[in-house]
Amino acid sequence: MNDAPYLALTLIFTTAGIVKGITGMGLPTVAVALLGLLMPLPSAAALLIVPSLLTNLIQLFTGPPLSDALRRLAPMMLCIAAATLAASGLLLSNPQWSACALGAVLVIYALTALFAPAVQVSPPAERWLSPLAGALTGLITGATGVFVLPAVPYLQTLGLDKARLVQALGLSFTVSTLALWAGLWLHNGWQMGLLAPSVWATVPAIAGMWAGQKISRRLSAAAFRRCFLGVLLLLGAELILRPLVG
Repeated sequence: MNDAPYLALTLIFTTAGIVKGITGMGLPTVAVALLGLLMPLPSAAALLIVPSLLTNLIQLFTGPPLSDALRRLAPMMLCIAAATLAASGLLLSNPQWSACALGAVLVIYALTALFAPAVQVSPPAERWLSPLAGALTGLITGATGVFVLPAVPYLQTLGLDKARLVQALGLSFTVSTLALWAGLWLHNGWQMGLLAPSVWATVPAIAGMWAGQKISRRLSAAAFRRCFLGVLLLLGAELILRPLVG
């Protein structure tokens, strides 16, 4: 924590919480991307565990009945958990490579969200695409600490209404967070010394999430989304280029 004082931690998680409050997602993406500018990626991912878990649980249990999402998305969630555990060693074995991979994930996600055409997955295709999307999400989560690809674009193709989509995202992020924590712990990447700052980060994350929900009622969602994705593009490019210029 010498490289990331509590003030920086507070500002980062407040910002990430605001993004999550407005969009229903983005806390791990923004937090890990910003923390990755200040510290090794494994430490950034470890700090994310508590605030990500608690904010996603709030999102998960404030929507429709959870049983519907569990029945429909169980194959995807199981594959996310298994693949994250299998790949989590990559995050710790080569942090510099993981930071570059994170940058690539941010750039791909932003470009996909900005320019990919809207599609909808049919029920027959969902049966085999859900496990595949879960496995790929888990591999990327284990390697980079970020849960967005391809889970977010995939869930957006299932034709869910807004409340069920937000809940599905919360479920995916909760499973990813728990699996990432287990993977870090198995590979000695989770240290008890990180618990206090991780708990501390929960306060600004929840405060930012509450503020973001208030802001979303007055803000153009489309304009904010473009700005958010533009910032992700810049952060991703910086992470990719850092080894080349540093």
